[in-house]
Amino acid sequence: MEWFTAPEYWQGRLIFQRGLAVIYAFAFLTAAQQFRALLGERGMLPIPRYLARTPFRRSPSLFHLHYSDRFYAVIAWTGVVLAVAVVVGAADLVPLWAAMAMWFALWVLYLSIVNVGQLWYSFGWESLLLEAGFLAIFLGNDTVAPPLLVLLAVRWLLFRVEFGAGLIKLRGDRCWRDLTCLYYHHETQPMPGPLSWFFHHLPRPLHRVEVAANHFAQLVVPFALFAPQPVASVAAVIIIVTQLWLVLSGNFAWLNWVTLLLATTAVDARTYAVLPDAPPVSAPPGWFVGAVFGFVALVVVLSVGPVRNMISAEQRMNASFDPLHLVNTYGAFGTIGRVRYEIVFEGTDDTRLTEETVWREYGFKGKPGDVRRVPPQWAPYHLRLDWLMWFAALSPAYARGWMMPFAARLLRNDPDTLRLLRHCPFPDAPPHYLRARLYEYRFSTPAELSRRRIWWRRALISEFLPPLTREQLT
Repeated sequence: MEWFTAPEYWQGRLIFQRGLAVIYAFAFLTAAQQFRALLGERGMLPIPRYLARTPFRRSPSLFHLHYSDRFYAVIAWTGVVLAVAVVVGAADLVPLWAAMAMWFALWVLYLSIVNVGQLWYSFGWESLLLEAGFLAIFLGNDTVAPPLLVLLAVRWLLFRVEFGAGLIKLRGDRCWRDLTCLYYHHETQPMPGPLSWFFHHLPRPLHRVEVAANHFAQLVVPFALFAPQPVASVAAVIIIVTQLWLVLSGNFAWLNWVTLLLATTAVDARTYAVLPDAPPVSAPPGWFVGAVFGFVALVVVLSVGPVRNMISAEQRMNASFDPLHLVNTYGAFGTIGRVRYEIVFEGTDDTRLTEETVWREYGFKGKPGDVRRVPPQWAPYHLRLDWLMWFAALSPAYARGWMMPFAARLLRNDPDTLRLLRHCPFPDAPPHYLRARLYEYRFSTPAELSRRRIWWRRALISEFLPPLTREQLT
């Protein structure tokens, strides 16, 4: 069965698996550091309350067996340790079955977190990490050459990520069709990065070229992934370059990183000349061959839903068709906002509100606030509260269920909640009143950045939350 393996993709598998383990480490670290305020027993959307109304078949998770904040922390930190072990090569030093068990454990642990994560884990990159992580189980380790069928399954995932995103754009906002979406997107995206201001101020003709190049990369190039070499390698390199461009232009958690890692598996050994040659390997054991065939057959069956979704005029973005997130559909930014809105929280320790009341502003780690602050780089680490704040600014419906609990925690200086913030203006005692206001944010002009050192201009739009006290939220 020489056709079963493809040793010329050993280097691509190495990069993909080690890189994916890095992403797993970031994902578990994000979970470990943020869960208490977001999902803990006294969190904004408590996991125990969710488990009480959700059966196991709808959200398979280890937490259906037992939940406590301590157990969640054990799961998350175990994921961090196991992912780091894979990063440094532990999975290549053990027998094949043990390496597969390590990847399976990572997948089970993260699936358990995602399936109880509710709104905080409702983003497409969660399903993407889980699907890519399950593929990694069957790619093997240094004891066998990469199985060709699994490499094709990886390309199929990459195809769905790119082609699905391209289709949703063509079917969505008109600005994608007239090539003007990037007039706005760098400014209105969920969490701009340190270079987003510069991308926004590129000449408009270049923005149009960017959009056209994006359509080519997402609607044409993915088909070439299934062509013979070197065409497939060229297609993969184009995808890697476009994903790096997106990495530079904003913060999208690990979406771009997992996508470009998937593309590395389509590049053959001739392109990876600087990497070591593949080590000697033995023929794959029969049980492994059987497992690969069974897995690929499962992928084929589960692909029916995503394919139907892609060809449907009512295409859905980032949907999972099974609770295990094994084969999903992807897409992003079918609609582009023309105006950026931000919710700004303020507090005061005055016990009586007057026109002279001084309000002090809370600072978030990632989302825009202080107009003089350079937009920070956080990806691939994911600031879940900051992302949901962007959605809440678009519509209060996105904040239903967690916004008032968040306000209540600020009014009592809840330590776990304050750790999610960059700055609390009331370090010694909580404020007496808290309010939230809605602002329109625009990137500053080059002249304003040069003279006034401001990255943003903002204008008050309306009140988002009226002044509230602890007693009102009790």
